[in-house]
Amino acid sequence: MIVKSCEFVISAMSKEQFPRDFLPEIALAGRSNVGKSSLINRMINRKNLARTSSQPGKTQTLNYYLVNNSFYFVDFPGYGFAKVSKSLRQKWGQLIESYLLNRSELKLVLQIVDLRHPPTADDRMMYEWLKHYQIPMCVVATKADKIPKTRLPGHLRLIRQTFGMSDHDRLVMFSAETGAGKDELWSLIASFLQTDLQTESPQRSQGEKP
Repeated sequence: MIVKSCEFVISAMSKEQFPRDFLPEIALAGRSNVGKSSLINRMINRKNLARTSSQPGKTQTLNYYLVNNSFYFVDFPGYGFAKVSKSLRQKWGQLIESYLLNRSELKLVLQIVDLRHPPTADDRMMYEWLKHYQIPMCVVATKADKIPKTRLPGHLRLIRQTFGMSDHDRLVMFSAETGAGKDELWSLIASFLQTDLQTESPQRSQGEKP
C-alpha cells in the first residue's frame, strides 16, 4: 500500500469521542513498550507521528491515526503495566472491551508481542479473549532485528506453541528498524479493507449507522 497521507486525529477517552465517519479501523493491542507506536511509524513511513515513550503505560487513550483518508489505525493503551493504578486499568479495560465488542468499524486487531520473549500471561489472556469472541486478528511479533536469523524460526514456533495457534492462525514477524514484515502486514490489512469495501451495506454507503 502506498501511504499518501496520515494524520493524528484524536486521543479518545470515551466512545462519544470516537470518529463518526464510519471508516474502517485497524486496532493495535499489546503490552506497554512492545513497539506499537514504532510499528505505526514504520508502516506509514513517518518517524514521530505516533509518539513512542520510554515510560511504559503513558498511552492512556485510544489514539486515532487517519491513513489516506480511508481508514484508521487505532493505538490502544498498553496492557500489563503494574504501576498504573487499578482504577485506571479497569477504566481502560471497560473502554477497550466495549470497543472490541461493539465497534462496527473495527475490521482487524493486530496483537503486538515481543519476538525476543515468550508471550506473557497478559498476552495469552488477550489472545484467548479475541479468539473466544471470534474477532479477526493477527499476531505481530516485533523486534525481529534483535534476534539472529538462525534463531528466528524457534522464536516464532514458541509464540505459536504458547498461544496454541494453528497453522491457519495469522502470525507476522516484524521489525520497525529494518521494515521486515511491512509488505506482508500491509497486504493483510489491505485484504480486510478491501473486504469491507466489497461488503458495504446501503446504510453505510449513505452515512447511516447500521
